Amino acid sequence: MPVHILRKRGLLIALTGTAFLGGCATFSPDGGLEKVAAITQERSAVSPSRILTQEDSVRVADEVKRLLSEPLTAETSVKIAILNNRGLQASLANLGIAEAELVQASRLRNPGFTFSRLSGGGVSEIERQFLFDVLGLLTLPTRTEIERRRFETVQTKVASEVLRLAQQTRQAFFSAVAAQQAARYMGTVWEAAGAGAELAGRMAEVGNFSRLRASREQLLSAELGAEFTRARQNATQQRERLTRLMGLSGKDRDFNLPERLPELPAALIPEQDIQRQAMASRLDIRMAKSELEGLARSLGLTRATRFVNVLEVSYLNADADGEPDKRGYEIELTLPIFDWGEARTAKAESLYSQAMHRVAEIAVNAESEVNESYAAYRAAHELAGSYRDEIVPLARHISEENLLRYNGMLIGVWELLADTRAQVASVNASIQALKDFWVAESNLHISLNNGGAGSQMLTVGTASSADAGGGH
Repeated sequence: MPVHILRKRGLLIALTGTAFLGGCATFSPDGGLEKVAAITQERSAVSPSRILTQEDSVRVADEVKRLLSEPLTAETSVKIAILNNRGLQASLANLGIAEAELVQASRLRNPGFTFSRLSGGGVSEIERQFLFDVLGLLTLPTRTEIERRRFETVQTKVASEVLRLAQQTRQAFFSAVAAQQAARYMGTVWEAAGAGAELAGRMAEVGNFSRLRASREQLLSAELGAEFTRARQNATQQRERLTRLMGLSGKDRDFNLPERLPELPAALIPEQDIQRQAMASRLDIRMAKSELEGLARSLGLTRATRFVNVLEVSYLNADADGEPDKRGYEIELTLPIFDWGEARTAKAESLYSQAMHRVAEIAVNAESEVNESYAAYRAAHELAGSYRDEIVPLARHISEENLLRYNGMLIGVWELLADTRAQVASVNASIQALKDFWVAESNLHISLNNGGAGSQMLTVGTASSADAGGGH
């Protein structure tokens, strides 16, 4: 068999092999959602799902209606938010974007083909040229590994957003219930003040009460009416915040909240090994370490390819009239005359140094956040317990004693009304203390698993696999 035919076949076999190699990477059936669900299920017993089709929308709508058919709880509100929040659905789409970049990075650039024909003086020349990216083939494993780590980082970030939404929804639920409960108690206070003002006005009309004292009772009633309006507005505001987090609209907005907050738990989360647990499970620390490892690999690749910007191999075939066929190959290499790659290498080293210090900063902040969150959680439990066990029972006991004294005509109606207002104010403060505890518990879970508001995610410009691969 002629040599040139063997060479052609060899070239075709090489191109076919590399094409097969580049086509091995495929998309996962779940788009990377399984790992996200595993992380969130372990930490918060929730699993997100993507809404991609009309059937998915109908399924989610039916499940939301089922969960809303009964009075809402913290757990069901979180389930609805994870199912129905469209902002979360937009974040889940980042998984598909990152996986597409991973698949793209694992495939070679398509080979090129050029065809040219020159004629003149009765002579025609035809040239055919195949172009193949050799450097892309050499750097393919490293570029794929970089994008794989980036994809894993995106999965962790999405899981972090799911957990944060879950905790925000829990806090919004407790705030909405507490605001509704507080508004109801403030209404009771206002009704008592209104009854006192009306009685004072009637007694002043018949001369049994001074106008000054009657005016004071009426002023108190008006001020408490204003506070009641503020409490109702706060209840509406907190309810709407919960509605937005759950992604509800239309008739689904008419959900029922429970009458009262959950009772205070008897025991606290143990403090032992809480720091170790946070360091082992916090997603911001995991993301920072993953990005640091990715940058280290990018740095190594940048150093290896900084002198080679473009490297292409071409197979040439030229035919001219009256002359034998000409065959050969061509190598195109950009010479490092003006740019020796120091700038790219220096940038990668600076990015790595920056990321390393950010990881250390995140670890320090995590330790402080856990200590602060646990202290707030413990103090909130103590305060709510004090209201439940001491302040409210004492206020109720005083009210009962004053009622007995009023029945025995030892005190007047004004003292009884004033005591009623004071008792309800104590109960109102107790509601707020209980709400603060449940919010503090949510903040503690965030600081243990996900990083609080003070935590910092890495935002440095990670070197892409394209940059690392010398522009390919």
